[in-house]
Amino acid sequence: MRPPKIAFVHDYLLNYGGAEKVLEAMLELYPESPIYTSMYEPSRISDVINRQKIICPQTVLFKKFPKYLSFLMPLVFENFDLREYDIIISDSSAWSKGVLTKPGQLHISYIHTPPRFLYKYSVESAKRSAWYFKPFVTVLDSLLRVWDRAAAQRPNYLIANSEEVRSRIKKFYGRDAQVIYPPVEINVDGPHEDKNTKPYFLIVSRLAAYKNIDLVIEAFKNIPTELWIAGTGREEERLKELAGPNVKFLGKVSESEKHSLMEESLGIINAVKDEDFGIVPVEAMAHGKPVLAHKSGGHLETVTEGVSGMFFEGENVEELETKIKEFEQAILNKKFDSETIKNSVSKFSKQRFQSEMKAFIEEKWAEHQKENA
Repeated sequence: MRPPKIAFVHDYLLNYGGAEKVLEAMLELYPESPIYTSMYEPSRISDVINRQKIICPQTVLFKKFPKYLSFLMPLVFENFDLREYDIIISDSSAWSKGVLTKPGQLHISYIHTPPRFLYKYSVESAKRSAWYFKPFVTVLDSLLRVWDRAAAQRPNYLIANSEEVRSRIKKFYGRDAQVIYPPVEINVDGPHEDKNTKPYFLIVSRLAAYKNIDLVIEAFKNIPTELWIAGTGREEERLKELAGPNVKFLGKVSESEKHSLMEESLGIINAVKDEDFGIVPVEAMAHGKPVLAHKSGGHLETVTEGVSGMFFEGENVEELETKIKEFEQAILNKKFDSETIKNSVSKFSKQRFQSEMKAFIEEKWAEHQKENA
């Protein structure tokens, strides 16, 4: 019996982040599988992904106005011709779960989150709330929510990247999902160099509005310790204008540089409210570094108060400033044990992810074949 033909469907390939790490780990399992996606920017994507066969519509308008034409994305994914494949694996925070498949095909969708912008979670830009966009956005979002719920019924099985996302799937889609945590490089170290730098806290993130980096920058105006920020994004110029002299913007860093920065930092700050899962905090904890995180979302599944980090609540600058000072004092007083922190995240390894995903796919494919015999 021939092995099943597998295709991957990915929302878009425009940045390298958690979704792309999931895709890379899956490609190691099924290296001959092509990738279908709506937009593709090779210079921003890893060589592992760039080496694959990638099917992407060459639509100039999407390239020029990707955010403004996102309401047309359902048409892109519904028009992909996937008839030659036995198994479709989509990974989605928006569109790819909506591809159309035949009854004999098995469609498994890995859900990073239901679209944040449709369900009133904080998003990348505040432009959607501008008075001149809001009337149109309100109507379009209502229509897209109808499509999104219908699209979520199309896969045979849904996988959630966290218990937080599983609860969102239940609420918005009325379906259950298997939780398989995303892959994290647990045993990766960056190059170790004695740079004689001052102690610093670290943020590793896209510079997007919902990341709440502006809140952290404001809190550091009364904290002498340095804050280093690795990443780029549409909020970069605004954030630089807010920053005091103790805030250092590093721009885009390599994976190796990122791990080196984590290794040499005091700790990581992740201020995202309602994080879907949060790979960066887990990566930092794999280096034995404590995390200060917003007490919500996926952080509650990865950070343990007083053991691997601390939480802050709300989005108030003064309260966050107080919590950062408390966090720094706990670190200086050696309240966090590096080995304990490292051990706390071993369950999030890439090997564990691949083993669980492979077992899930093979089990469901066997059941699917039996049902369609």
